[in-house]
Amino acid sequence: MKKKIAILGSTGSIGKNLIDIIDKDKKNFEIVLLTANKNWPKLLKQAKKYRVKNLIITDNKSYESLKKNNKKKIYNIYNNFENLHKILKKKVDYTMSAITGIDGLDPTIKIIKHTIKIAIANKEAIICGWNLISKELKKNKTQFIPVDSEHFSIWYGLKNNEDSVDQLFLTASGGPFINLPFSKFKKINLKQALNHPNWKMGKKITIDSATMMNKVFEVIEAKNIFNISYRNIHIVTHPKSYIHSLINFKNGMIKIIAHETSMRIPIFNTLYSYENKKNIDIKNINFKKLNNLDIKKVNYKKFPLVKILKLLPKKNSLFETVIVSANDELVDAFLQNKIKFTDISTKLIQFIKKKEFKKYKSITPSKIQQIFELNEYVRLNINTKSI
Repeated sequence: MKKKIAILGSTGSIGKNLIDIIDKDKKNFEIVLLTANKNWPKLLKQAKKYRVKNLIITDNKSYESLKKNNKKKIYNIYNNFENLHKILKKKVDYTMSAITGIDGLDPTIKIIKHTIKIAIANKEAIICGWNLISKELKKNKTQFIPVDSEHFSIWYGLKNNEDSVDQLFLTASGGPFINLPFSKFKKINLKQALNHPNWKMGKKITIDSATMMNKVFEVIEAKNIFNISYRNIHIVTHPKSYIHSLINFKNGMIKIIAHETSMRIPIFNTLYSYENKKNIDIKNINFKKLNNLDIKKVNYKKFPLVKILKLLPKKNSLFETVIVSANDELVDAFLQNKIKFTDISTKLIQFIKKKEFKKYKSITPSKIQQIFELNEYVRLNINTKSI
């Protein structure tokens, strides 16, 4: 029997990679739900090719356009995630949650009860709403696998042995500026910042890699997912991006998880999880990279945003939403050439240190609406006061 698949964010990079993997093994999978925000032509093309009847598109204009191209009523088209109980009357075998930004949190929580296994690629959902997600996972006995290469590699290396871990090390490429002298940072332009040496990613995540804010986010994710304190999670630089995590166990053993810089590997393995008999079309071991790992401590002068980790509370809180939302707006301002590259770190640290945000460190979100309201408030305030 074919395994039923749901893909949230099917027109994005993660979604397209997953569909490409499924395409090579169509006899074993059936896609029953595809979703997108605005890209209705791509969504419709995917639906036609893989005969997917259920589609969700959240942008109102795109929703109307998609409906106009469904005159024969071949597809069931929805504008939100409120009708999942009608679409998925039985639990699907696997869901990929790959909607970007905080907007992906609500759909992720809503679909958990409708799936046996969920792979989550959405950083913001895990950072801001992990306590809400984990509650739903436990309640519905849904298996969870992280997609981000670092967290997937830790998950793969641990296989439910979290209690035996002493230290976790997440590797950072340092983006395009790992070897750039600090004296030249003030002159960094947008083109330079978007030129990542190893990964092909969206603009926002590429800038987060250049500032190393993505590693701050990944430490928060690791703390949440694996229930390990911040003091036992460390960031190290590794320009080749071949090693994705190092796990130091209490018994003195160390696991190094390495793979090529392709998101197809973690995506493939979340789909097949424990089925090691499946082969992926990826290169063999790269001994040149293994022979010169070049792992070093982080240069805090170049990457001051890593210091934000010292400001974080021990437990999941609304303060993480403040950080995510403020960073999003500042990165967007840089992408529009409204601020300098170095302004991202300077303005972000200044903003989140404001007294009005201190109270959120002691508030754990109990409702998703708290996260959404704070997200809107932060975005409005940082735009009017900091940019």
